[in-house]
Amino acid sequence: MSDHTSNIFKSLKNLEFKDTVSYECGVTLNDSVEARAIAELMSTKPGITVTYMPAMIRIDGEGKIVFKMDEIAAELGREMTNHLFEISTSTHYGRMVTIDENTMILFGDMNEAMSYVAYA
Repeated sequence: MSDHTSNIFKSLKNLEFKDTVSYECGVTLNDSVEARAIAELMSTKPGITVTYMPAMIRIDGEGKIVFKMDEIAAELGREMTNHLFEISTSTHYGRMVTIDENTMILFGDMNEAMSYVAYA
């Protein structure tokens, strides 16, 4: 019987840390009807990579990813709101900003995101 950990750590041999900014951003969605509709729509957008896993779907991009709830609703066949979108996401990286009731943007560039965020 082979050691099951040998495959886990194989990819770590070539792991390299860099002190740079990637400007990448993305979300991980729990696999669901909503997530599949979001993934199908986003896969048609330039610069977006969609990865299907057994229980999750990853959507990755560089710079920013714009999620339009009316576009997702049209793909899904029923209403999609910012709140329902957030429920579908299990995690994200980058800065998620709600622009209005129809638009959420995920920014890889924190400086660009700051122009949408007000601090009191």
